[in-house]
Amino acid sequence: MLVSIFGRENMPGRDRFLYLLRRKRLMLPVPRTRHTTNSNHRYHKYKNLIHGFVPTAPNQLWVSDITYIDTEAGCLYLHLITDAYSHKIIGWKLSNSLKAIHTLEALQEAIRGTGKEDLKGLIHHSDRGSQYCCNAYVEELERRNISISMTEDYKPTDNAIAERINGIIKQELIYRVKRFKNDKEAEEAIGKFIRFYNEKRPHMSIGMQTPNCAHEQSGPQKKVWKNKIYKKKTTENPGNFIDLQTQQQVPVKV
Repeated sequence: MLVSIFGRENMPGRDRFLYLLRRKRLMLPVPRTRHTTNSNHRYHKYKNLIHGFVPTAPNQLWVSDITYIDTEAGCLYLHLITDAYSHKIIGWKLSNSLKAIHTLEALQEAIRGTGKEDLKGLIHHSDRGSQYCCNAYVEELERRNISISMTEDYKPTDNAIAERINGIIKQELIYRVKRFKNDKEAEEAIGKFIRFYNEKRPHMSIGMQTPNCAHEQSGPQKKVWKNKIYKKKTTENPGNFIDLQTQQQVPVKV
């Protein structure tokens, strides 16, 4: 086809061809990256309080995040609150905007689930988005005596559990079905999945239990995945390695 357009003597290279397509506006527009976090705002930003903190019971650490879900009718936003100890989703709201009122509704659902007015000793951790820093959200946390913690380095690992929950919902639900037709269909499917996630889906990070089961417990949770072995050769026995985590000799597998 290109030969018939340009002729064999005037065949353009790749870069020239792409330049012509752009010049004639024949290129598809670059997809816009969706952002759910806007940390460029006037509200106070809080320090990260959870470096090295490992919860040993429910309602010691909640993590929050927002993720987007595309539908045929437009983009929706899923506001989530997860208990870091049990990995249970304890509050959620699906909305058609990033307004803080929807994020606050997810928080209020999580608070109602505790049956308590005073939640002193609980840390709420999130990114630095305006939804979490705005007056209404902060006032609700302070009214319940909940400590406020936020990420500092803009890295996904700073809010790893919340990011992991987002990934599970997208990998196991969103990416496996066609686009939802509208917000009603999306809300029904997501609500059903969250019930399955909390009640029936086991997690290796909580000993292959369900989040509902772990939420009734206390004490350190047993992780059942195998730790990666970081090893180096021994000087005494060249046929062995040393596991740098356990400091024990590991024989070479043939």
